[in-house]
Amino acid sequence: MQSSRFRFISVRFCTLGLLGSLALAIGAAGCASEEADQPQAVSADTWATVDGRAITRDEVERVFRRAQGGASPLSPEEAMTTKLSILNEMILQDILLAKAGALNVQVTDAELDAAYAERKQNMTDPAFEEELKKRSLTAADLRETLRRELLTNKLIEQEVTSKINVSDQEVTDFYTANKAQFTLEEESYRLAQIVVSPDRAARPVNRTGNDATTAEEATFKVRMIMERLKGGASFADLAMDYSEDPETAPGGGDLGLVPVSALKQAPEPLRKAVIGQESGTVNVATSNGVHTIVAVIAHEEAGERDLSTPGVRDAITDGLRTRKEQLLRTAYLSAARGDADVVNHAARRVVESQGKVQ
Repeated sequence: MQSSRFRFISVRFCTLGLLGSLALAIGAAGCASEEADQPQAVSADTWATVDGRAITRDEVERVFRRAQGGASPLSPEEAMTTKLSILNEMILQDILLAKAGALNVQVTDAELDAAYAERKQNMTDPAFEEELKKRSLTAADLRETLRRELLTNKLIEQEVTSKINVSDQEVTDFYTANKAQFTLEEESYRLAQIVVSPDRAARPVNRTGNDATTAEEATFKVRMIMERLKGGASFADLAMDYSEDPETAPGGGDLGLVPVSALKQAPEPLRKAVIGQESGTVNVATSNGVHTIVAVIAHEEAGERDLSTPGVRDAITDGLRTRKEQLLRTAYLSAARGDADVVNHAARRVVESQGKVQ
């Protein structure tokens, strides 16, 4: 194991809060308000247009400030890099919201109330109001954020997840072809990771090209990813979009089954983030300046297992489903983005100014 990355030689089998996805938060609230058939002059405050709908500088700035919270200030270049990443997410969200409207996907008041109560958790009203104030949010802002999240989640469920099917034959074929990995010589954990490093990568390693280049930017990026996870975002999707580990990012951060003996050789923060943790736990481990967001997918005892062993068939089914979902989701989002008339004015201005921050 290398100290700068959470890596293991292991069998690979892809499986797989309070305020939620701030990177797609209320700043996008005005994105769908412009009529597509009313052309507008592109001002410096228009950072992007999506099928004629404008996303403004102020909308992106508001999301950036809320996501930053109490994190250390970024340099102008780091801040602009993060804002462009937020802008790309806002563009995609705008496209998905338009599709949801066209397909008459709706969120009921009861669903919105339930999501709001879940975010509030067990906090008292004064404590919750203070938390909202600290992040420059109002209750109405949060409800609108949740409404948008629920709409896009429903759209993906309808257009992607519901169309995935894994047959019994596929499960049997996978087990037959991979019998060796179902015999464990020792206790193991099935893990996934998102790696964030303060060092610039030699080449893009994730789908968005997002790469932290300083300690401050790396800390901010980890904070943003954890907020997204608390909001219900897919760990695998976030790994493909943001992880800076070239070996695991393309596969959604999957590390496969990692033996306890290998974990015991890992740096102490990584050991504590995994050993003894329950399935579904997500922790951040930092070692030598590198942050590793570790998801414990499952805890497996030593022994021989077959398709009749509790959990084996379900684990294979979930893994195959995740692979199919990742493919279909990526294709769906790529097609949706390609079908839309998108102009990223902010990105163009950065390129035309040779990287000068306006």
